[in-house]
Amino acid sequence: MAVSLVLTLVVGKGEGGKPAVADSSVSPTPSAAAGMVSESPSDTGAPSPSASAPPAGYEVRHDAEGFRIAVPEGWSRSTVDSSYGIAVVSYRSPDREHRLQVYQVAEGSPDASFELYLSDRTPKPDGFQELGLTSLDDVGFTGSRLEYLAGTIGGEPDIGTWHVVDERFVAPDGNIYAIASYGPDSDGRDDELGHLTTAVDWFCPPDTVCDADPGVD
Repeated sequence: MAVSLVLTLVVGKGEGGKPAVADSSVSPTPSAAAGMVSESPSDTGAPSPSASAPPAGYEVRHDAEGFRIAVPEGWSRSTVDSSYGIAVVSYRSPDREHRLQVYQVAEGSPDASFELYLSDRTPKPDGFQELGLTSLDDVGFTGSRLEYLAGTIGGEPDIGTWHVVDERFVAPDGNIYAIASYGPDSDGRDDELGHLTTAVDWFCPPDTVCDADPGVD
């Protein structure tokens, strides 16, 4: 199936809570102006001041869907068609135990998107446990972040309990995007947040000029 109202299909396919996307990929929220990312994960969703390069161990990707993002070095890319906006793009670690997912949200706001996802209208992955929903609204930035656990994520390996941090935000082009970070809960929760905040800090939507573009492929 393809992503429809951003949130609705998400969980259905096994992304543990993301927009339904043809296969089993789901992801989190858009970031505002692509900027720099700090060496340590921040607890806010707004991008930090621009930097000339992403943190050590990350690389900037200019995705075929038109957006820019920073992901851990060596991660592979795959896509699934979406019925709304850009295709759902997933970046995975070589062992497939960590993933970043990017997609465009159809709802009118990040809050509306999460409201739909958390409602009874949207199926949740097995073992779903909400850990917290946080507003990230600040001057010049509108977004929310959902953190949860899931026993299984469709299309992903059985690694035990998954830890997911899903952020949805209004990007500089006025559209709403989601970037979600997945990983095993058994190894702690800092890595998922670190991958997410770096991705959001460097996110620049399609057809948009953002600060600090190092021009890395």
